[in-house]
Amino acid sequence: MSGLAPLPSLFLAHGSPMLALEGGAWGRAVAAQGRQLPVLRAILVCSAHWEAPGPFLLSSAVAPGVLHDFGGFPEALHGLDYPAGGSPEVAREAASLLALAGIEVRLDPRRPLDHGAWVPLRYLRPGAEVPVLQLSLPRPRTPEQLLAAGRALAPLRENGVLLLGSGGIVHNLSRLDWEEASAPQPWALAFEGWVRERLVGGDVQALLNWREAPGAAESVPTSEHLDPLFFALGAGRGEPGILYEGWQLGSLSLSSYVFP
Repeated sequence: MSGLAPLPSLFLAHGSPMLALEGGAWGRAVAAQGRQLPVLRAILVCSAHWEAPGPFLLSSAVAPGVLHDFGGFPEALHGLDYPAGGSPEVAREAASLLALAGIEVRLDPRRPLDHGAWVPLRYLRPGAEVPVLQLSLPRPRTPEQLLAAGRALAPLRENGVLLLGSGGIVHNLSRLDWEEASAPQPWALAFEGWVRERLVGGDVQALLNWREAPGAAESVPTSEHLDPLFFALGAGRGEPGILYEGWQLGSLSLSSYVFP
């Protein structure tokens, strides 16, 4: 590795796809974090929206393009692009690090960027000048697997590669409150607070057992939005800083973290 000061790892909530058009305070916070970053060689995203059976997959396309993997939103959202290139070279480096850690991985030269990647990147790196690649969520999987993958890929932080988990600590689409400026649900606040306390306290073992937390069943009906947090946690070192705290529609957390 190059000996440069290591980059942080990030966990960014991406909420509703409408954040791509209406980022508000969350978008300003993500943009401010992006301005603090040095020149990047690449960004490697583990997104809630790429689940695949089998081992980990790494996108290795030269020009990945984007997926508009949602429906029922304004045409303006479906017309958005994020024309970042890919990096087959970094994909191969990442695959080697995973293999060295005994983690099975395959390269995928066709996978486009899903909205879990390009929505936050529109604010973090609006110029789309940095190559982007993605790491899949295996199916089935455990939090321990995501933590191990983050730890295996952590050396990339010393070589200009930003490691980013994109999801949401609370994400329950069946319990959305469509009232404008709706307050978060009590069970959502309980789970969000429990996760924050254990992240700041460094209690990794408790986090791995998140299903025992108050409000877990309602806050995480399926784990794909929480799992990228473990990737970012594994890639980081020490207690995280809070990048942003906020909510959408009562049951979508926008809380985002920076791991040193």
